[in-house]
Amino acid sequence: MFLLQLAVMLLIVVAALGALVVGARRDATADAQSRTLAAAQAFANSPGILTALSGPDPTAALQPYAEAARKAAGVDAIIVYRLDGITLTHSDPNQIGKHVIGPYAQAATGKPFTSTFHGSLGLSVISAVPVKAADGSVVAIVSSPVTVGKVQQRVNQQLPVLFGGAAVALAIGAGGTSLVSRRLQRQTRGLGPAEMTRMYEHHDAVLHAVREGVLILGEDGRLLLANDEASRILGLPVDCEGRPITELGLGDPVAELLASGRVVTDGAVGSGDRLLSVNIRATDRNGGPPGRVATLRDSTELRALSDKAEAAHERLKVLYEASSTIGTTLDVVPTAQALADAAVPNFADHATVDLAESVLQGDEPTGTRILRLRRAGLSGVHPDTPFHPVGATIPIDPSAPLGRSLQHGRSVIEADPTSDAVDHGIHSVLRVPLLARGQVLGVAAFWRAASPAPFDQDDLSLAEELVARAAVRIDNARRYTREHRMSVTLQHSLLPGGLPEQSALDVAYRYLPAEAGVGGDWFDVIPLPGARVALVVGDVVGHGLHAAATMGQLRTAVHNFSSLDLPPDELLGHLDDLVNQIDQDRAARDSDAITGATCLYAIYDPVTLRCTMARAGHLLPALVHPDGSVEFPELPAGPPLGLVDLPFENAELQLREGTRLVLYTDGLVEDRSRDIDVGLELLRTTLGQGDRSPDDTCEAVLNALLPANPTDDIALLVARTRALPADRVATWHVPADPAAVARVRADVAERLTEWGLDEMAFATELIVSELVTNAIRYAVGPIQLRLLRDRALICEVSDGSSTSPHLRYAVSTDEGGRGLFLIAQLSERWGTRYTPNGKVIWAEQHLHESATPAVEGPGETTLVTTEGRLESS
Repeated sequence: MFLLQLAVMLLIVVAALGALVVGARRDATADAQSRTLAAAQAFANSPGILTALSGPDPTAALQPYAEAARKAAGVDAIIVYRLDGITLTHSDPNQIGKHVIGPYAQAATGKPFTSTFHGSLGLSVISAVPVKAADGSVVAIVSSPVTVGKVQQRVNQQLPVLFGGAAVALAIGAGGTSLVSRRLQRQTRGLGPAEMTRMYEHHDAVLHAVREGVLILGEDGRLLLANDEASRILGLPVDCEGRPITELGLGDPVAELLASGRVVTDGAVGSGDRLLSVNIRATDRNGGPPGRVATLRDSTELRALSDKAEAAHERLKVLYEASSTIGTTLDVVPTAQALADAAVPNFADHATVDLAESVLQGDEPTGTRILRLRRAGLSGVHPDTPFHPVGATIPIDPSAPLGRSLQHGRSVIEADPTSDAVDHGIHSVLRVPLLARGQVLGVAAFWRAASPAPFDQDDLSLAEELVARAAVRIDNARRYTREHRMSVTLQHSLLPGGLPEQSALDVAYRYLPAEAGVGGDWFDVIPLPGARVALVVGDVVGHGLHAAATMGQLRTAVHNFSSLDLPPDELLGHLDDLVNQIDQDRAARDSDAITGATCLYAIYDPVTLRCTMARAGHLLPALVHPDGSVEFPELPAGPPLGLVDLPFENAELQLREGTRLVLYTDGLVEDRSRDIDVGLELLRTTLGQGDRSPDDTCEAVLNALLPANPTDDIALLVARTRALPADRVATWHVPADPAAVARVRADVAERLTEWGLDEMAFATELIVSELVTNAIRYAVGPIQLRLLRDRALICEVSDGSSTSPHLRYAVSTDEGGRGLFLIAQLSERWGTRYTPNGKVIWAEQHLHESATPAVEGPGETTLVTTEGRLESS
């Protein structure tokens, strides 16, 4: 703005200066014309000029007078020349007598003239006047020139004054413009004209477009401005601006509030049938003009919308809280109860959830043909209600609203409930069927008593949305219950149902499945020939049916391999091959699941008190010695089954009688909140606290280490070693001489008599005779016979040969080949096991109850099922 005004002033000054210069030049030229004409006329009409012209030397007579007149008149020359153009007088003597060239024809005719002509003096303003005789004839011409240079010189003498005045005028104008511009800049806050225009247009558009009335009042209480919304709300007249606010007929409450001058924030004022929200602020803050600005909002419709929005918010709140509470557990009954709790008290005063019995049992729903319902959820603002308790059977009347809701799968609003409900103040009932995948699972009912408003269509929409969400979660819980029950049934069918009879170990165990589902942990106690016992603990990676099925395969395989009486390292090798085969079979079925499992296999011999172990990626066992010390023996760490094709190694431990051998899976010592090293140290501490029985040891370990919410299966096996008494073991070294067989038979008969087993002497002698004879005839030494009296009578013959006899059926013409057949007929079972130095052929005979040694039986064992019940075995 400043530059624009400065440019305009500069143009004005330049124009004025130009006009002054041009006028000065024009005036100077006019003055020169007047002077030259007056000088020429005065000299032409001077007395004596005619006499001098007629004299013999006109130049001599006129030249002095001409110079005097020139100087007096201030012209450059007084030139007198004859009609033939010969110069008689001139300011330049060199020009006298020369012929004058110029526009003097008009003067020769007797008429004076003035013109600008380029003559001997240069460009000049020249006037020419005729000299007339007495008869009026022209006898000579007098001209008087003034050079243009002199005229310009006079003008130039005025230029400093003109330019000085113009500069002063420009400086004064610029200063004033600067002051005005600064004030405008302060008032407009630095905005330019375009911004000011755009801001004004925007403010004007916004002012009249907002849905809020705006009034600007002056200091004297007059209305200065009212936008369209304020005029509409208050009904202002067209000429309201400029009039006092109290004279506009606004009514007492509004007029008094606007004229009071108070600062008001969200004041509620009635105006006719409207409810206005008023805010009033002063306008003189921050340097503004004195006055007040008032904003008006019609809150009549806003209050109605606010009520609706609040109701919608409450409904959304109910849905949000329900989404965060319903379905947090995969259990049908708690999920149903969560639905009832979510509706009370924000939506209903009482809520009930009834489910089909098939749904509660985890079975598939039966569509809309539900014969019986069972209450699964109940909630109310107070306990005194006419409703059946949770677990009660709910009768179904097809003609009642409940029956119709189930039959048609549609929601029902009851405006007149039963008399029992009315007696308890219930005036409105809403029933919504629980639908999932097109099947009816049950029905949810909502009851209102304390709330005066009955259920409406908005409540129905909310209830259907709430129940629809809950139905999906209930159905998920039902399906989980069904699958979990199947998995648990499968897992329990694959785990040992009890402990086998054996005398080598006092055994107790615990098995706890994870809360999230079944897993692949397993254990086993397997009696072996020679009064030995195998202990097995394994863990299949993962959970669910896949892990349980794999566990069943591995457990069956361990039983089969143990029947071959394989050492632990060879058994784990065969088990590793099986796991690899399982993976190959699954890969052929396009399954990317890789089986991973760990296993620990131990064989305890109560005769020698040796325990041979091998492990495949499993945790180390714990040994609790009779003196109370606890150690984790270092066993060769074989790789997990099915991962790396490497051999496994045996480790042989010499145990004392009464030593407790503790086998377990990682779920016992490792948890999300506990590192495995911490768990192992806690296990060591717990095992070292006193001499406990295996069953008490299991209880103490679980009490100390069991997590609050187990995320993995836990298998715990505690076995206390026993020793077979020396008087129940008889050993003979047999020479490789067939004649020694008779002596051995006699010694065996004598020992059986000592054991009170005379009735078994005949069969035993035949078995010993055949085994010893075969060893002498077909094997190499040393040959040893051993009798063991345990729960069975065990006869073992060992030799240094690795060849194994085979049972065959001899024909009537064969002289031999009936020995093993005879042994198989006389014994309960028989077999061969290999040792590092050869083999052992054994045979077991069942002892009669009267002959069974009185030994302490195995300790009580406990299986903890998923339902938390204890089953003794």
